[in-house]
Amino acid sequence: MGLLKVGFQNQCLHFLRQSSKVSTSTSFWVQNLINNTTRHLALSYTPRSKPAIAKALSTEAAAKVQPAKMVKAIRVHELGGPEVLKWEDVELGEPKEGEIRIKNKAVGLNFIDVYFRKGVYKAATMPFTPGMEAVGEVTAVGPGLTGRKVGDMVAYAGNPMGAYAEEQILPADKVVPVPPSVDPIIAASIMLKGMTAQFLVRRCFKVESGHTVLVHAAAGGVGSLLCQWANALGATVIGTVSTKEKAAQAKEDGCHHVIIYKEEDFVARVSEITSGKGVEVVYDSVGKDTFQGSLACLKPRGYMVSFGQSSGTPEPVPLPALGAKSLFLARPSLMQYTSTRDELLETAGEVFANIASGILRARVNHKYPLSQAAQAHEDLENRRTSGSVVLLP
Repeated sequence: MGLLKVGFQNQCLHFLRQSSKVSTSTSFWVQNLINNTTRHLALSYTPRSKPAIAKALSTEAAAKVQPAKMVKAIRVHELGGPEVLKWEDVELGEPKEGEIRIKNKAVGLNFIDVYFRKGVYKAATMPFTPGMEAVGEVTAVGPGLTGRKVGDMVAYAGNPMGAYAEEQILPADKVVPVPPSVDPIIAASIMLKGMTAQFLVRRCFKVESGHTVLVHAAAGGVGSLLCQWANALGATVIGTVSTKEKAAQAKEDGCHHVIIYKEEDFVARVSEITSGKGVEVVYDSVGKDTFQGSLACLKPRGYMVSFGQSSGTPEPVPLPALGAKSLFLARPSLMQYTSTRDELLETAGEVFANIASGILRARVNHKYPLSQAAQAHEDLENRRTSGSVVLLP
């Protein structure tokens, strides 16, 4: 085998020629078409041994292969309770075209994480890393990527799942810049929940001054923001909670009327508060335990917005049950309201603007090490939390 060197002005091309019988004085010619002219250029031939070429090629290949980076992450190998959340080492590669790598500063805990862990929602792979909300610093960008650079602080909420990790790879078009005025922990606590509240009160059903709204789990992560936002829009806000402590928080967050559902029948209380007229909209994230009562609280042509099922999936609703009062039933998801880049930026931008103006106040009432995600899940499911819960890598 020999190495052929082709010399052009300002460049050198290398070709491998399979032959062991070529004379060192052999001449080669190539045509170089430059500016539609033909030039004949001489090629020189230098014999090389096969082992030398193989060694050079293997050295070059080895230089391109980088060892896989190991990071810690929560992994789910089987569906079940909080105990299936395992703290493990996982490999993390380099970002590809259109991707970035971020080092997470804070990870938001949401009930959708519980749904995936239990199998209510099906993960695309098994095992998987849960988590759909995080804020982190960009540590690497993929080839040719513009608009993002190392050192940027960014946030994301939604797909792809995998936020329960020290570091992760994300599509660059799924993240949004975090304003310098917003603390990463605050941003992680409010990104998914805040964007959920935005589409619920601004687009799914547009809350306006004079409306009366019912918010279940009013002291929860999303419920707290719904109460604040609906109040700011001029609505009368009725909230349901489970304890007196949570009732006090709901009051602070803008609830005009708070119902402790363990002590009172919320359907009867809503009827009393509205003088039997009912409410324009119910925002229900509880599901099975509240669904039928929520329908009963609506006025004619009211909107039933079911966006979660912390108590279980509601029973199917016969269409005639809606027809009696010409009710509207919606089961929206954030992913369909931020499916385009423009929608994502607009939604996140309004959330951050409302934080800056004081319309929204994030309640980060609980922080856990990411390694203790199982304990955080257990506390969330057993209603031992209020406001937002954040996991710290």
